[in-house]
Amino acid sequence: GRVLGLLGRTGSGKTTLTRLLFRFYDVDAGKVQIGDRPVGALRLQQLRQRVGMVTQDVQIFNATVRENLALFDPDVKDGRILAAIEKLGLGPWYKSLEEGLDTVIATGSLSAGESQLLAFARVFLKDPGIVILDEPSSRLDPATEAQIDRAVQQLLAGRTAIIIAHRLGTVERVDDIAILAEGRIEEYGERAQLALDPQSRFARLLAA
Repeated sequence: GRVLGLLGRTGSGKTTLTRLLFRFYDVDAGKVQIGDRPVGALRLQQLRQRVGMVTQDVQIFNATVRENLALFDPDVKDGRILAAIEKLGLGPWYKSLEEGLDTVIATGSLSAGESQLLAFARVFLKDPGIVILDEPSSRLDPATEAQIDRAVQQLLAGRTAIIIAHRLGTVERVDDIAILAEGRIEEYGERAQLALDPQSRFARLLAA
């Protein structure tokens, strides 16, 4: 139920760490665990059902809104889809669609913010225990960024999360901070405590 903010320069290992958790590839040394179980001991489908990931590049399929949100799973009921749309702030966009859930969308037909909210809704419908967000608001204007921030709070409620951050503003509400450099954790601790410690790397980053 805690949220971890991952900080570090490009190439420090932030994205690699999350991909190891998702088992896009496996570790050569050490281990990654969910609870007390190594991820390698879980069936891949079981693991990926428990972990939801939202990257900066959202794949929009040339298909209906229903198919895009449910990822072509016919067992996802319309009521759940509509509830996710409202909860994550896609209501105004949805009301503008003439054919509702049957409206066909494609890459380029949504704004960056709408695409990001759609990706959040996909994860919300999947209902995983762990959510990974890769800098959810890096390319957005301030108004859209605020909308995304509200959606993030809804998405993460009651879930464990890792947020990869390229900007310090992204980790204002996280519980813990890990700063990576060259594939190693250089600093780790509660955000509030690190922010108050003038000797911490995190405090120096905030000051800078």
